[in-house]
Amino acid sequence: MTVMEQRGAYRPSPPPAWQPRTDPAPLLPDAEPYRVLGTERAAKADPALLRRLYAELVRGRRYNAQATALTKQGRLAVYPSTTGQEACEVAAALALQERDWLFPSYRDTLAAVARGLDPVQALTLLRGDWHTGYDPREHRVAPLSTPLATQLPHAVGLAHAARLKGDDVVALAMVGDGGTSEGDFHEALNFAAVWQAPVVFLVQNNGFAISVPLAKQTAAPSLAHKAVGYGMPGRLVDGNDAAAVHEVLTDAVRHAREGGGPTLVEAITYRMDAHTNADDATRYRGDAEVEAWRAHDPITLLEHELTTRGLIDEDGVRQAREDAETMAAELRERMNQDPVLDPMDLFAHVYAEPTPQLREQQAMLAAELAAEQEGGH
Repeated sequence: MTVMEQRGAYRPSPPPAWQPRTDPAPLLPDAEPYRVLGTERAAKADPALLRRLYAELVRGRRYNAQATALTKQGRLAVYPSTTGQEACEVAAALALQERDWLFPSYRDTLAAVARGLDPVQALTLLRGDWHTGYDPREHRVAPLSTPLATQLPHAVGLAHAARLKGDDVVALAMVGDGGTSEGDFHEALNFAAVWQAPVVFLVQNNGFAISVPLAKQTAAPSLAHKAVGYGMPGRLVDGNDAAAVHEVLTDAVRHAREGGGPTLVEAITYRMDAHTNADDATRYRGDAEVEAWRAHDPITLLEHELTTRGLIDEDGVRQAREDAETMAAELRERMNQDPVLDPMDLFAHVYAEPTPQLREQQAMLAAELAAEQEGGH
């Protein structure tokens, strides 16, 4: 006797005709990554925007190089470079309005800097001085998230709360392709779609989750296709085309602000440097692959567009590079200064109202420091 044959077993009636809750067709991404540079669409792009994107890309490339050098000098514990991914970083920052929020991963220090954050403050976490070296409320930049994808549910929560309060705020959450394999990714997208939260998810698909290629993470046609399963639009964009990324993200932010709900954007890009300074990328990818992507460098693509159309001359290119060098020199000088740290700051930002245990530990440390000071005299 089977379970269904047992007396009193549940016998469902035939189901009604099934209909999808939403039409999946409008949610599907384009078959090919969306591009602007080198196409007829480029003629419609704002020249001032293109020049600003270029200046930020050049500045971002120099920022990455300087931060990487600081790790070799012992001034940074670790640095996850975004060399090759600058178009995604810069476009994410520029697509937001001042009242909006950016939720970066540990690799997205450049996006935070492009949004206006002090470069030294952006590196404080990677220096090991503070968990967050800036005030998130002041800059509307959430703490850099080292655990993969945990910032995504936070972005959804903030966006949902803002909508409930009637605040005209959009959250943009950044994550790598590796982060899409985390449960937080699923939970964030599911809640965002159900709540129609004003949030944009930007996946920077740079080819590898440390050393694991995308093909070993998912069998989906693209990461953007995953959006359909949650009931939100998926967009696929050339992540090295700064104008295209900015346009797609701007459209997604506007869509969210107008009450249209979330969007998942997958930007196809490439991590030119190793995962971090502690990684040996030659163990899982070849030089030929890296060189092929150098031909699709985001700075080269945009510079070619600008110079071909006469939107920037040699003086403009030189000025962008000189400005980047000035930024790098200032960053280098400030990072070479030993920070003055107060051990009592360990207790400054733990709880709004310190617990008895925390006050006890604070008093113990204060006594130890006082004893050391007396012993030194």
